[in-house]
Amino acid sequence: MTIRFTPEAAIELEDVLSYLTAHSPEGARNVGTRIQQVLSNLSEYPLTGMRTSLQPMRRVAVTPYPYLIFYLPGDDEIIVVGIRHAARDPSSTPDRL
Repeated sequence: MTIRFTPEAAIELEDVLSYLTAHSPEGARNVGTRIQQVLSNLSEYPLTGMRTSLQPMRRVAVTPYPYLIFYLPGDDEIIVVGIRHAARDPSSTPDRL
């Protein structure tokens, strides 16, 4: 199964990694690697994430880091619609369905 990012989600990922790189290059590498691992797992098990109130959107935590990946599972692809720090206002949940 393929993983595709919306343009907004790609920018959010870039913003997260740029911010972390400015403060801790090693931390940015660790978070980036973990995000890749989580996405790889989603490609195998697309329903792993928790349901959200915006069906069919799901979210999965990037443990042990405080980031959430919001995505839409499909038959042939997963569409990542957002990446958020878990401490952000819940109203910032992506609503791009």
